[in-house]
Amino acid sequence: MSVEVEVLNGNASLPLARPLYDAVWPPHLLATRPWADVVFAHAELRVLVLDEAGEARCHVGIYRREITWNGRQMPIRGIGGVMTHERARRRGYASIALEAAIQTLKDEGSAAFALLFCEPHDAPFYLARGWKPFEGEIHAEQPEGHVRFAAIDPYVHDLKGRSPKDGVIDLRGLPW
Repeated sequence: MSVEVEVLNGNASLPLARPLYDAVWPPHLLATRPWADVVFAHAELRVLVLDEAGEARCHVGIYRREITWNGRQMPIRGIGGVMTHERARRRGYASIALEAAIQTLKDEGSAAFALLFCEPHDAPFYLARGWKPFEGEIHAEQPEGHVRFAAIDPYVHDLKGRSPKDGVIDLRGLPW
């Protein structure tokens, strides 16, 4: 099976990604996640691995944000919505898509580090690909206001320069 990797505009590519979201996170499974009630930002870019029929089999969202870290404003990039269709797992698609996303962010060259959130069972995948735990606090917007975001664990990845290991990050918007 041949696949194609595309980096597409987030809003324009949502119809292509939506069937994958629905397959990976149907309502009955989504309701069981610790982040089920979290309101997330929409991806600005999407890395999609498409099969021969043009259907999305893997997705990685890319987010751009001006945040504060320990009160200092800076640009960062986010990775979120990483998912692979159940019938396409164990083929390296998530690794390919994640690497394409990281390379896209490095090519942009405008942020020192990237940030993602993941559940503990997914952490080994990201740790093996150079992500490091962020041991500080994350704050984000939610419908109820500005909150400490602790639903899923944060990890950072160097893009240019070094990622912070701790401190306080304020996402100044919705998490991803």
